[in-house]
Amino acid sequence: MSQRVESKASADDFPTPPWATRALIEHVLQEKTALKRLTCWEPACGAGHMSKVLVDYFEVVCSSDAYEYGYGNIFDFVRMRPQDHSCDWIITNPPFKHAQTFVLHALEIAKCGVAILARSVFLESVGRYRSVFRDRPPSAFAQFVERVPMVKGRLDQKASTATGYAWFVWRKEDLIEAPRLIWIPPCRRELEREGDYDAPPPVVPKGETADAADLEV
Repeated sequence: MSQRVESKASADDFPTPPWATRALIEHVLQEKTALKRLTCWEPACGAGHMSKVLVDYFEVVCSSDAYEYGYGNIFDFVRMRPQDHSCDWIITNPPFKHAQTFVLHALEIAKCGVAILARSVFLESVGRYRSVFRDRPPSAFAQFVERVPMVKGRLDQKASTATGYAWFVWRKEDLIEAPRLIWIPPCRRELEREGDYDAPPPVVPKGETADAADLEV
């Protein structure tokens, strides 16, 4: 089993297994009917593995990344924070070294909520406590009880990992005193679909994604 450790120069491209994205909707958000009327932005889309799942749940999905992966638009969410765009939800697995910045930017941009897939240890550090958690605690901390194996640069159905992951969810309408703790039950077997691990990822059908400029306030 390997642990996820990246150099500062790395693009930190660890594609999200599709079942882990489905787990967010099915076991954490649980609002499939309402989400079908909303827009979503995935600003660290990579090759599109998370976006391809989100299009099944949202009316419109915008996909972008700071690097060229052949999917979505080129947009550096850290350095090119949009001022004129908005969306209902921002859902992503950001590079861990930029996760704090992603959260802060996303909370200003999204109308309804933000969901970040990150290592469970994202809860730690004085810096993140002061900049994020003290004044803007998440509505929910949803810990995977199963491991979510991620391999650099590709999906690997047979991969293993020693790293724990969780969904950090902020709902804009929630006024909470403390985050809700959720355990995401064992669900990989029921949420995996045929074709999830095919490579290369298929081209996105026209009309299922949108440019960031299409998501106006």
